[in-house]
Amino acid sequence: MTVPQRTALTLPDFRGVDATIELAKWAEAQGYDDLWFADGSGVDALTTAAAVALNTERCRIGTAIIPVYSRTPAVLASTSYVLNKLSKGRFILGLGSSSHTMMENWHGQKFEKPLTRVKETTQLVKSMLRGEKTDFLGKAVHSHGYRQLPLEADEQPVYMAALRSKMLEAAAEFSDGVILNLFPKDALPKMMEHIRVGAERAGKKLEDIEIVCRHQVIVTDDKPRARDLVRKGFAPYYATPVYNDFLAWVGHEDVAKTISEGWAAKDREKTTGALGDRLIDDIAILGSMDECQDRIREYGEGGITTHIISCVSPTESQATYDAFTAKMFPH
Repeated sequence: MTVPQRTALTLPDFRGVDATIELAKWAEAQGYDDLWFADGSGVDALTTAAAVALNTERCRIGTAIIPVYSRTPAVLASTSYVLNKLSKGRFILGLGSSSHTMMENWHGQKFEKPLTRVKETTQLVKSMLRGEKTDFLGKAVHSHGYRQLPLEADEQPVYMAALRSKMLEAAAEFSDGVILNLFPKDALPKMMEHIRVGAERAGKKLEDIEIVCRHQVIVTDDKPRARDLVRKGFAPYYATPVYNDFLAWVGHEDVAKTISEGWAAKDREKTTGALGDRLIDDIAILGSMDECQDRIREYGEGGITTHIISCVSPTESQATYDAFTAKMFPH
């Protein structure tokens, strides 16, 4: 089996629930294959996914990602059961660790043992979805005596988000798909090799694993402005320990160090300035429609199977989304 190429739109629309539902309906009508929710502030991903499930018929609906620290495994499993039913089997639960900033500052949770926490939550949720009575004592999570209505084996997929080697390997080994994010393009072969290693541990083939990525795309004729938007939007991500370590791991140690120093000193110019134009162009997909489409095809050839289109430019988001409709970007 070779996983097919899919084009997806990112949700929610942070103008609110109504705007999210309308965007989802538009995307489905325009031939998008999937709708993938991020979990941020203000518009809850899982409850809004339920509304989208009831207002669409064909598109898969996924999460990329739900943090494992902000909801218990039982809540994740019971919510996934409902979303599976409401969507008639179209839902994919994507789990990840998120970051220190969001989990500790926003949610007041301890950001501890992220690899173990994501892996064990995935294992526990999958057993709950099968209707098994829990008897799980892990290093990061535990549950005893919980049981819910079952779904058929493998009917409800659970994916894991990953950045560095151990998490990439665990995602391929223990979950049903791998979710990537914010990597410089030259890092993809290294990441794919770790996915292959994890897949082989579980007796899987690399080509049988769905690999999802949220791409930061801006279809524009003003690349300098687009770079600045990405720089300002994502320098704070790379200041968090998870993404800072990732940036160093993929070969940008000096950039990671400068960002960390700038963030600690509350020096915004130093923090954002560390992301030079070339690195921004490697992380994000910026330019004409043809340029952006070619980059997505390049990633497809490199192993990405599901391409989530995300745009941080409000004035260029519609042009960006239009560029990846079925009519404009057939596959």
